[in-house]
Amino acid sequence: MKILAVDTATEACSAALLMGEQVFSRFEEAPRDHTRKILPMVQSLLDEAGITLEDLDAIAFGRGPGSFTGVRIGIGVAQGLALGADKPMIGISTLAAMAQGAQRRDGATRVLAAIDARMNEVYVGQYEMRDGLMVLTGEERVIAPQVLAAEATLPGSWHSIGTGFTTYAEVLTLAEQQVVASGAQLPMAEDMLPLAKAAWEAGDAVPVEAATPVYLRDKVTWKKLPGRE
Repeated sequence: MKILAVDTATEACSAALLMGEQVFSRFEEAPRDHTRKILPMVQSLLDEAGITLEDLDAIAFGRGPGSFTGVRIGIGVAQGLALGADKPMIGISTLAAMAQGAQRRDGATRVLAAIDARMNEVYVGQYEMRDGLMVLTGEERVIAPQVLAAEATLPGSWHSIGTGFTTYAEVLTLAEQQVVASGAQLPMAEDMLPLAKAAWEAGDAVPVEAATPVYLRDKVTWKKLPGRE
């Protein structure tokens, strides 16, 4: 199985390649520089692995949530690559990738992932380990950190990861025992690969024209507009 993953949904820019049991990856924090860096990253991965886009089974992309511009860049690049190589696409949540990263680095089994969404809000999701993969419990949301903190305290031990927790550290203490995940606090394409592989095996890849981003805040705004359903 050969899957390429790209992500530019946050300040991070990353790409990774799964080729059988081998994983090749690139990662860099590069705010406002995604468009210049992502394609060279992809090409360097293909060169290192000795394959071309045509050899891939699918292309995965960070579907969000994240910055509007970053999410659009990522899906646009992935669609261009997939269209040129005639490959299907797999959208992966950036929050899920962060949770999967906490599992890979720390062996976490329960993870709270939160990205600073600006405007005094965070994108947040709760994940639990099932059969080696981080699975969403409930739904991903965009919410004020103060509101999130007031809703509930989670029982037991949870790993927290993401810029939402670093930006609002004094507010977001949600678990009885909250362990700060080590390593990158931003999504990494490398951690999209196990999720993308599972999605591929489940038949969840889609054609290029069906690949869609997830903004979360966009959904909330849309619902509030008068005359919209």
